[in-house]
Amino acid sequence: MVKYITKRVGLAVITIFVVATLTFFLMNMVPGGPFLSEKAVSPTAQKALEEKYGLDKPLSQQYFTYMKDALHGDFGESLKQRGRTVSSIMFSKFPVSAKVGGIAVLVSLIIGIPLGCIAAAKRGKVTDHIISIVSTSGIAIPSFLVCTVLLYFLGGKFKLLPTYGIGSWKNYIMPVISLSLYPAAYITRLMRSSMLEVLGQDYIRTARAKGVKAFLRMFKHALRNGLLPVVTYIGPMLAYTLTGSFVVEKIFTIPGLGGEFISSITNRDYTVIMGTTIFLATILVFMNVIVDIIYKIVDPRITLK
Repeated sequence: MVKYITKRVGLAVITIFVVATLTFFLMNMVPGGPFLSEKAVSPTAQKALEEKYGLDKPLSQQYFTYMKDALHGDFGESLKQRGRTVSSIMFSKFPVSAKVGGIAVLVSLIIGIPLGCIAAAKRGKVTDHIISIVSTSGIAIPSFLVCTVLLYFLGGKFKLLPTYGIGSWKNYIMPVISLSLYPAAYITRLMRSSMLEVLGQDYIRTARAKGVKAFLRMFKHALRNGLLPVVTYIGPMLAYTLTGSFVVEKIFTIPGLGGEFISSITNRDYTVIMGTTIFLATILVFMNVIVDIIYKIVDPRITLK
């Protein structure tokens, strides 16, 4: 186990390094620069700004300087938000995004797992068909369309919920629904397929022959093995939730990291783009490592190599 974890952590570090390198060079390949949109900036002033932030140096030198500083946790200052470091921006905004995304992940699991079990237990019946139709629709509908529909009906027409900000618990309802619909629908389908396979195993038939109640067969004997595909999906689900929250945050005017990331791309704020990308990549990669370890805990039969 220790050898496996060490290997996975090493691969995770390499992955983050590759992501940071690609992001740096691709970002600098895009025409333009962070100071071209500044009003009334003379060539002399622009040159002074580039010298201040080291943008006048060769790209290779900029790269090695940035990576060296990043290894020490220094992501530099924002090129647009003067006087603010990238680290302060990320750590002030990320808790908001993490709260919205975390609630969405919990809602997805709480809804998707039971619905998948129920659909498997009611295979071929009306309940199964209804759940299948709803879950397929949830997968097909994009989050920005869900946001639009919720804003129109719950926020505009019926005025039941606030449409922007995070002033109270009501502000979280529409963003969480928008973020959790797709993962919940996908988990439902995963659980249904997995549970149908598990329910056909010999040990389940033996439990049925011994008179074990259907509820216990489903949630005590079958659920643990049926959860394995869902555990595998947790990593991609976190990626979807974090990246999908960027659009949702922008639509609902939530002051999270997503809005900062989109604004940094629009404004060519290179340091914020790099810092945010590395930060999110680190979270996602190491969450996948944790998921692999949990996979072993859920099913001890799995051999980690």
